[in-house]
Amino acid sequence: QVQLVESGGGLVQPGGSLRLSCAASGTIFSIYAMDWYRQAPGKQRELVARISSGASTNYADSVKGRFRISRDNAKKMVYLQMNSLKPEDTAVYYCHDSRGSWGQGTQVTVSS
Repeated sequence: QVQLVESGGGLVQPGGSLRLSCAASGTIFSIYAMDWYRQAPGKQRELVARISSGASTNYADSVKGRFRISRDNAKKMVYLQMNSLKPEDTAVYYCHDSRGSWGQGTQVTVSS
C-alpha cells in the first residue's frame, strides 16, 4: 500500500520561507509524477506544483518564481521550497501522486 507523509509545515511571517517534504513508501517511486496541492479554508483544493517522472515542472501562476518543487528518487522524497511567502499562501498542503494517493496534509500559516 502506498503511503505519503508530509512534513515541514508551520507558522511563518510574510516574506519568510518553508520547505515541505513528502516521503513515499511502499512501491516504485521514480516512474510517477508527484504533485503538491493546497486547500485554504472555504476554498477548493488547488494544484500548486507538479514534477514529472522526468523532473519536468509546472507551477500555478500564483506561486511561479516563489516556489520550487524537486524530487529525490533514491530517497523516495518530493520537496516544495516556498520562498517570499504571503498570507494568501496559508493552507493545508497535500502531497499527491499520479496513482491518486494522497498524504494527510501539513498546515502552513503565513501571518505576522
